[in-house]
Amino acid sequence: MERSELEMISTPFEDKRYYENIRRALCSGFFMQVAKKEPQGKSMYLTIKDHQNVLLHPSTVLGCDAEWVLYNDSCSPLRTTSEPSPLSNQSGFCYYDLSTFAKGDIRTALLRAADRLERKERLRADPGKRRV
Repeated sequence: MERSELEMISTPFEDKRYYENIRRALCSGFFMQVAKKEPQGKSMYLTIKDHQNVLLHPSTVLGCDAEWVLYNDSCSPLRTTSEPSPLSNQSGFCYYDLSTFAKGDIRTALLRAADRLERKERLRADPGKRRV
């Protein structure tokens, strides 16, 4: 960052968006490594780009079966995971062409999340259009 003369900005721990910003940073770096929970399988996930079935490692600290997981290694079972919000994955929406995804649960969920993100961006750009 110094070489590119980018300012390093940290969110103070007291900030209410501290953990949200960490999730956004993780999603920006690992947007290719996201999996969605399979509806019929307990702890079974499907990677969104490679369509590989993967499991969560029993030692993961998520504590529940999250709808989405972000992972840092692709061996199954997934060991190091985090639960991102689909809306945190703005980088992924820029990278993925959702029209090329096969019809199914993942595509539907991503299209819904992209729609919500787009609406949120429109409201942010023009706060006068908020619903009452």
